Amino acid sequence: DDANIVLPTLTTQGYLWPSPAGSGTRLNPNVGEITGCFWTGDSYYDGLEVHLRGKFGQGSQAGLSYTWGKAIDTGSSSTAGDEFPNSIASPLWFDVRRYRGLAAFDTAQDLTASYILNLGTPKRIQGIGRWALGGWAVGGIFEASTGTPFTPVFGGDPLGVNSSSPSVDVPNFVNAPGCSSSQVNPGNPLHYIKTQCFAVPNPITLLGNLGRNTLIGPGLVNLDFSMFKNNYVKRISDAFNVQFRAEFFNVLNHANFAPPLDNRALFDAQGKPLANAGEITGTQTPAREIQFALKMIW
Repeated sequence: DDANIVLPTLTTQGYLWPSPAGSGTRLNPNVGEITGCFWTGDSYYDGLEVHLRGKFGQGSQAGLSYTWGKAIDTGSSSTAGDEFPNSIASPLWFDVRRYRGLAAFDTAQDLTASYILNLGTPKRIQGIGRWALGGWAVGGIFEASTGTPFTPVFGGDPLGVNSSSPSVDVPNFVNAPGCSSSQVNPGNPLHYIKTQCFAVPNPITLLGNLGRNTLIGPGLVNLDFSMFKNNYVKRISDAFNVQFRAEFFNVLNHANFAPPLDNRALFDAQGKPLANAGEITGTQTPAREIQFALKMIW
């Protein structure tokens, strides 16, 4: 978003900005923001995909899809230059390799299973009973996937980059007890990030050593279920069907927590710990939703 920034000095500890923060001079102090476009990024994806489909009975079918992969890049965005919100807002343009890591949309594993089961029509029952019990079918879609990565950051501009989009700083990783295997607390939405695993660099104008997108957010487990009844009206045509549908989205009412993107800032610009750091305030899916409908097919 802004290439007109204060440049650091490369030291043995890493990139160091002038101290105190904000005392440096931008590349061109006579103008404001300069939007830049650099053709220096790269992206790689490797994966394994498995698909199984089958039909059985009369009108029944099932399918299974599994993906195991990894996406690595130096920046993740779509039609605009802005990074996805779980990544670094404005990676330093002069060293894109510093931000090489998991893509912001990386999902290591994803499993999806679906089915439609035609219950058929009882042959021995006639009249209104045959109509009431016949034409029913049930279906469902089950999905389970691992979470997407995200990056803890600082609030404000502790480095003194003096950019219009200053969110570039990350904390230092501290290999405290329990931090080497994972830096998150799965199942704990109030304190999802292990804040004890991160510290403020010394001095604060030194870029932190944490890599981009090194933390993984909560996974997703969801089941949608549906029931529908086909009522063919032969008096109109052989294909005319008044279908009753009952659909249950997230039928188990499972809470699929989202990454703590609103509270991924662990420290403010002065290095003070933030009270709500690592707290999850949103979900990936809504609560259980039920809808009924009549659908005419001809």
